Amino acid sequence: MLFEGGFSFTNFLVNTLVIFLFVVWFWLLITVFSDLFRRQDISGWGKALWVIFLILLPYLTVFAYLISQGRGMEARGVERATQARDEVRRYVGFSVADELEKLDGLKRSGRITEQEYANLRLKLVQ
Repeated sequence: MLFEGGFSFTNFLVNTLVIFLFVVWFWLLITVFSDLFRRQDISGWGKALWVIFLILLPYLTVFAYLISQGRGMEARGVERATQARDEVRRYVGFSVADELEKLDGLKRSGRITEQEYANLRLKLVQ
């Protein structure tokens, strides 16, 4: 326990907060490591330097990585999600043309409005 005095509601809340912060910290560390090792634009030496700094100064380095590489992490995450979605569609047999045909059928049957049709079609074509 963080505080003396045995078990109390305050100690419980503080301990819960500490555990939550540890889990969040561990999640950030895993996120940074996974992004770092999936990158193709950094050499092995660059990755090794990031890892050394992550081990020596973990808090400072994680925050520095998030600040300096945040937009790149987002772009790489979107790219990986798009690739995974396209791969699943290829294996399952769905294509954009199939989805557009289903969407046209929903519009003709009156199950969706013209505005919903336009929004969903825009999402599919992108």
